Amino acid sequence: MNTTRIAILVLAVIFLGCRQAGSTEKEMEQTMPENISNIHSAVFAGGCFWCTESDFEKVAGVIEVISGYTGGRVDNPTYNQVCAGGTGHVEAIKVVYDPDRVSYGDLLDHFWRHVDPTDSDGQFVDRGSQYRTVIFYASEKEREQAETSKKALSASGRFDRPIVTEILPLAEFYEAEGYHQNYCRINPTHYQRYRMGSGRDQFLGKIWPDEQHAKKKTTIPDDEQLKQSLTDMQYRVVREDATEPPFDNPYWDNHRAGIYVDIISGEPLFSSLDKFDSGSGWPSFTRPLEPQNLAEKKDTSHSMVRTEVRGKGADSHLGHVFDDGPEPTRLRYCINSASLRFIPVEDLEREGYGQYRELFE
Repeated sequence: MNTTRIAILVLAVIFLGCRQAGSTEKEMEQTMPENISNIHSAVFAGGCFWCTESDFEKVAGVIEVISGYTGGRVDNPTYNQVCAGGTGHVEAIKVVYDPDRVSYGDLLDHFWRHVDPTDSDGQFVDRGSQYRTVIFYASEKEREQAETSKKALSASGRFDRPIVTEILPLAEFYEAEGYHQNYCRINPTHYQRYRMGSGRDQFLGKIWPDEQHAKKKTTIPDDEQLKQSLTDMQYRVVREDATEPPFDNPYWDNHRAGIYVDIISGEPLFSSLDKFDSGSGWPSFTRPLEPQNLAEKKDTSHSMVRTEVRGKGADSHLGHVFDDGPEPTRLRYCINSASLRFIPVEDLEREGYGQYRELFE
């Protein structure tokens, strides 16, 4: 996960002029609403701070959520230093909230319902001590509340393993680089791919079925956001039903082992095990990897009658399916590279698609 995230973030920082690491408390306070005089903050670590930030900013009474690093030995650490694991810091969030609208106890409850508190070596697809779960307390009262809530969770029987989330005194909180802040909104396409592939919501849906994590529909970026995050060709294909040039696209002659996912939603669509050279100049497959992620539609454009194939989750145009393919299916899914993202087999675990690894063993 780290390599992929770093590559995306290096590009993002060029364009984004958001908050920089090391902003002062005074600067933060200047962003607070003037009509709120009683403002508190709480710090939690729950794995990838893109996700914990997104989860907490939806809570009524939360004013702002800031991604950062804390709990380590290095002053003003960088993202690369924290990812390397030598600083002792964790990816954390500072939740700025109005205690008249939401209590610290409510925030604790929300925290437990959005992490795996039994995992001591990371969270979901992210592995390493920098992704462990921690509640940082700023007062004895907060410590007591955190300890009480942890004991209550242990006694609930919801988990079949011990609760290992640490409860530690709050240390210096260092704001993360600007391109990490509000990541779910600034980079919605990549965030949704990561969120879907991380396994976070699938796990939480099993533990907290009443929260319906697993049933939540992926939030698809609107057209304006897609125009910013996709190339012109990708946008034209997935949203305007265009067709990319044959023999001049990324995957028509890709022979690497791996899977192909929807460029917008991240839903798994096809496998290299079912890919073949059709001579058409576009990626061709004999069958889908996950049929439930595809939708078919009659297409009468260009004075032809064809069967269009679309990604169900994002309603993205993928290509067409024909009945002139090879055995065993006799089908040819002729798909635009522009509508796909390829994940090589060696990256499946890191990208959150580890369940497909056994297909290639």
